Amino acid sequence: MSRRLLLPCSMLLAILFLVWPVGAQSVLQLTLPNRPDSVKFMAMGDNGTGDDGQYQVAQRMVEAHRVFPFEFAIMLGDNMYGSQKPADFVTKFEKPYGPLLDAGVKFYAALGNHDEQTNRFYKPWNMNGERYYTYTKKNVRFFVLDSDYMDPKQLDWLTGELKKATDEWKIAYFHHPLYSSAGRHGSETDLRLVLEPLFVQYGVNVVFSGHDHVYERVKPQKGIYYFVSGSAGQLRKGDLRKSALTDTGFDQDMSFMLVEIEKDTMSIQTISRAGRTVDSATLARQKRN
Repeated sequence: MSRRLLLPCSMLLAILFLVWPVGAQSVLQLTLPNRPDSVKFMAMGDNGTGDDGQYQVAQRMVEAHRVFPFEFAIMLGDNMYGSQKPADFVTKFEKPYGPLLDAGVKFYAALGNHDEQTNRFYKPWNMNGERYYTYTKKNVRFFVLDSDYMDPKQLDWLTGELKKATDEWKIAYFHHPLYSSAGRHGSETDLRLVLEPLFVQYGVNVVFSGHDHVYERVKPQKGIYYFVSGSAGQLRKGDLRKSALTDTGFDQDMSFMLVEIEKDTMSIQTISRAGRTVDSATLARQKRN
């Protein structure tokens, strides 16, 4: 075949690559129950790069929402990298997640070490100017923390809120993981010494974090389920050092989580940038006295 014939073919392939999203040929196979009255949400961390990868993962989120209409999304910190001027909130948040925002999905953010403290005043993140806060969705109470500065005032607030919470499910989320098998950062043991006793004492059921740019489902620790989901915009490929902590994990591509809670059951599905399900599980709420 002549070079003159090869050139148009290569140009055509390049055009197709530009207009056809990564993995667009795959169709999400939902593993969640998708019951009408359940609590449905998405979890993502370390997303705010403004790069192609973030946009590709965001497209998967939009596709997932079509078949699994989650009401809200939890953001696990490092929601913005680099410049954080008003224009950056457009390119790193409003554009990639625009279809979800238009569909009425609400985002509830925790701050990470790359986020500026003033980001808590950004209205679409529903932080209402607070570094830490709580909210309820049906039978689930969420506790959002600022793990970058765990000061006594925040701990006193958390203790008081946990004490008075009577919800069936208590979920905490923040940026730095108490348990992680990733090589770059790993478990934040100092933070664990402070938070884990409170979580155990007051019946926290689930903890979500980011920071490590991998996905990991940790084996239950003292009756609590821990997840690391820090690869919605960043990936540290090959960083997961599977250990005795690891139930399952994935570090070969970016990913995000879908979560469904009904009565005493939580179902999760973790989806890669290519649209592949890399983890799926149904977990029972641990009974507490």
